Amino acid sequence: MKKTILFILAFGFVFSAQAQFPLGGAVQKPKVTGRITAVILDSLTKKPIDYASVSLLKEKDNKSVNGAVSDERGKVSLQNVTPDQYKMSIGFMGYKSRIISVKTTPEKPDLNAGTIYLSPTESTLKEVAIVGAQALIENKVDKLVYNAEADATNAGGDATDVMRKVPMLSVDMNGNVQLRGSAVRILINGKPSGTMANSVADALKMIPAEQIKSVEVITSPSAKYDAEGSGGIINIITKKKTAEGTSGSINATAGTRSNNGAFNFNVKTGRLAVTTSLGVNHAYPQKSNVVLFNSSVINGVTNTVSQNGYSDWSRVGYNGSVGLDYDINGYNNISSTVKLNRFSNGGPGTNDILVNQVLSQNIRDNDMSFNNMDWNVDYRKTSKKEGEEFSISAQLSTGRNESEFTNRFLTAGVPEIVQFRDNTGKNNEYTLQADYTYPFSKTTTLETGLKGIVRNIVSDYDLNAEDFDYDQNVASAYGVIGFKLTPKITAKAGLRAEYTMIDGMAGNTQGFNNDYFNLFPSLIVSQTLKGMTTIKLSYNRRVQRPSLFYLNPFRNESDIYNPLEGNPKLSPELTDNIEFGYSTFIKGSVINASVFYRSTQDVIESSINPVTENGVNKNLTTYINVGTSQSYGFNLFGSYNPKPKWTLMSNFGLNTYEVNNAANNISTGTLLNYTIYARSAYAFSGGWNTELWGVINSPKRTFQGKTDAMYFYGGAVKKEIFNKTATIGLNVLNPFSRDLNIKTNNSTATSVQRTDIHYPLRSFGLNFSYKFGKLKFTEKKTIKNDDLKKEDQGGMGGGVQQQK
Repeated sequence: MKKTILFILAFGFVFSAQAQFPLGGAVQKPKVTGRITAVILDSLTKKPIDYASVSLLKEKDNKSVNGAVSDERGKVSLQNVTPDQYKMSIGFMGYKSRIISVKTTPEKPDLNAGTIYLSPTESTLKEVAIVGAQALIENKVDKLVYNAEADATNAGGDATDVMRKVPMLSVDMNGNVQLRGSAVRILINGKPSGTMANSVADALKMIPAEQIKSVEVITSPSAKYDAEGSGGIINIITKKKTAEGTSGSINATAGTRSNNGAFNFNVKTGRLAVTTSLGVNHAYPQKSNVVLFNSSVINGVTNTVSQNGYSDWSRVGYNGSVGLDYDINGYNNISSTVKLNRFSNGGPGTNDILVNQVLSQNIRDNDMSFNNMDWNVDYRKTSKKEGEEFSISAQLSTGRNESEFTNRFLTAGVPEIVQFRDNTGKNNEYTLQADYTYPFSKTTTLETGLKGIVRNIVSDYDLNAEDFDYDQNVASAYGVIGFKLTPKITAKAGLRAEYTMIDGMAGNTQGFNNDYFNLFPSLIVSQTLKGMTTIKLSYNRRVQRPSLFYLNPFRNESDIYNPLEGNPKLSPELTDNIEFGYSTFIKGSVINASVFYRSTQDVIESSINPVTENGVNKNLTTYINVGTSQSYGFNLFGSYNPKPKWTLMSNFGLNTYEVNNAANNISTGTLLNYTIYARSAYAFSGGWNTELWGVINSPKRTFQGKTDAMYFYGGAVKKEIFNKTATIGLNVLNPFSRDLNIKTNNSTATSVQRTDIHYPLRSFGLNFSYKFGKLKFTEKKTIKNDDLKKEDQGGMGGGVQQQK
């Protein structure tokens, strides 16, 4: 009943808001609008001119009402044009500007202005051709953008490989991503994915690098975003966007570590657009050598367990999507997308085990699979007032993950022992969201909206088929206003309110519930200084709710001496962030620097606990709210071009780690984490591109121990062929070392746990890509569920997870 009342109140205003739209006046039936299209060509070469600017001005008063830039084919499209008499102004650097008259009528709102030729200026005719390149890194007011499609070395990899080269991010050997040493929320095209609810690291491995257009790093999200992600938000933008005409791309990679394939196809005719994509990934079985040591003192008796063995894991996955986009008219648009994901990994392994000088052998097999479907329906309404927009979105996400393992224990003189366990988890999520944007003026804009999320998680976690049944419902509302304090100072202030209701049952007796209300303020103030220099000060509050991985009480005993289980009674993390940023452009060079402070309550970390079960001593790993964390940090990014075709780039990030809990006598002291990234890229004539890069991640700390530093390095060479419609290349990763050696040490007052893993990382890959047509991307308002803390896939302070 409580849930029903909450959502009725939350969304009752949606239809009333739409009925009053536009704001501040009586309802008016919008006039029919259309579009004006044209093709901009060089008058001498007859080749397309991309990025030519086109402005539409009213004939009677020269007031600008619309504008756009041409794409790679020289095509430009002006949308939402009210029938009238206009002047169209076309210009581009190095060409003479042109002004032509155009007219649209209610009977014929759409107009094709045909081909428009621009003549080069005399100075341009004397110059050699100027070749432009897309910037690899873009620094915007509220985010930093890494343009992955401009990076030659991404071919043949997956999203994990791309993330390793994004400024401010750190990625461990399992593919877990952190932003400046803290948890981060990852979105795909602004939307959550059901796959991410199970395993972020595995989901990233499913996305071929060739499908990624760019990665947005949002360190100071406004209240418009869901409050999830204590460190910020990472938004992966893929290439499967709405495109004019017929276009697509094919990418394929064959390598020693993994094989990837990606296909994208887009069709747009009139007001209807259809997009499709398919990606596949297959990783060969490769051995990871694993050495483990446990020591614990229970009832005054010291017990030791030594293990030496290997795991032989493989991975296969695919993802596909189909999307429809239809412009009902110039004011109304509806779109829908269905995404399917399938992923599985696992394989055999063997460990020689020495328990208090008794030798045995464990022959094991471990398999995990994930199946997910995301279905979105979005409606968007604009008006003749530029910038005004209303949207309503619905999303259904269904996920199913299965995990099973088999252990065979062989000991001389003892009958063989066989252990089998499996777990099936189901995660269903329903979301409804409404957003409204109203520009009071050119300098002041209001954004507001409501959102409701209903989640249900069911997991068969016990040998007696007991269920973990977990319901989480979140209702939220936000308001954000952006305005100019002075011509050079811009501010954006907002407040988000979220009410969370949780109830569940673990087995037949462990019932629990937890309702809480939070306010999440945000403030960003940005000032433009002399030249192209900007400073920014921001504050926001964030939350990190635990996801299924942390909550699921299923006991994973694929390593019987280091079992792992979740904790359904975890509280969410609450984080306050303050950041000061500075960015400037000096003669083509980019410098971006920031300092920040972060305070987090109820930090969630893994915890090892020595236990004795059925006469066997174990180090049980679970998850707890450790305490309060204080962290200070600094980040510096720079890009420099010694020569026009040579780019040097580096990023350095440093942050402190400290956790305290007086009640449990926890005090880690202040420790340092750092990340270093360096890149050198050179473009030769004839379509050749080369690159070398390297990443260093410092030792990672937890309240019980640390994992050693990790080093990644690689290079690539790529050649454009078939008149620049295709490329072929070679990528290498860690070519001089087969394995990445990672050592982890954790300890409590009565136990020690050490692991030494040799993870196979070296790889060589040949890649080929081909594109046909030209894509013209358009963005749509989308649902963004940003409120769940994802797992870090083990390896830190807990039971040893098999490497993938």
